[in-house]
Amino acid sequence: MEMMNEVLSYEVAGKSLRELISLELVAGLLGNVLSAFAIVILGFIVGGWVARRIRGIGGRYEHLDVTLFNFLGNIARYAVLAFAGLFVLNTFGVQTTSVIAVIGAAGLAIGLALQGTLSNVAAGVMIVLFRPIKVGDFADIGGQMGTVKDITLNFTELATVANVQVIIPNSKVWGNTIVNYSAYPTRRAEWTFGVSYGADLKKAEDIIRETIMSDPRAHTDPEPFLQVNNLGDFSVDILVRVWCNASDYFAFSTDMKRKVKEALDAGGVEIPFPTRTVYTAAANGD
Repeated sequence: MEMMNEVLSYEVAGKSLRELISLELVAGLLGNVLSAFAIVILGFIVGGWVARRIRGIGGRYEHLDVTLFNFLGNIARYAVLAFAGLFVLNTFGVQTTSVIAVIGAAGLAIGLALQGTLSNVAAGVMIVLFRPIKVGDFADIGGQMGTVKDITLNFTELATVANVQVIIPNSKVWGNTIVNYSAYPTRRAEWTFGVSYGADLKKAEDIIRETIMSDPRAHTDPEPFLQVNNLGDFSVDILVRVWCNASDYFAFSTDMKRKVKEALDAGGVEIPFPTRTVYTAAANGD
């Protein structure tokens, strides 16, 4: 204890070591901590501002892909935060070049330990670059159907038709079959309507054509297709194909089933249903 007091009493430039430690060291450490805290706060502010600016560019012009600019905004934010981290280390006197070298050396081990996460990131980059889907598309991804709400570095978010959130890792998205119902502006709706064998087929076809084509959602170009397609056990099946806007497809396809049925009923065209005739043998003595 006495030896420690003697060491602390040793004077340097007219001040004891005790005074230097208690004043200059604490003040220096406090200044470094405050500087590091300010750099971190500034990094988050600048990173968020840069990300918002980049995303805003994608949303300002219709011909630009919003998904791509959201992705670039996230990358820019992470880059700003990485530089802020290096400045923080430099504030405490850490040689950042050495830190970068150590990070590079440890990159292989980290990559092996995080293969799943890195595969999601790589898949996210591929999704953004090749754009099989984008935000706002209605798609089926590996059996999960819904509207694409977000595409991040790690996962893709869908909202189902029941507005339920579905999170799919990007590796599952990129490695799966993607059915994008919004990829093209138009779709072809298809129905099969059955009429009885005794029905007037010309009259039935005219009623079906007029009912469907009178709907404003039906396109006249390409021309609609309507033709007897099958002679079933109970009915003559008429196949109908009509083009419409992709956004109208589901409602249009559903509405026409009811309207055509009602129109056929009103026109006196019989719509058959399966029937079965049962013969029973009479009992002996009857």
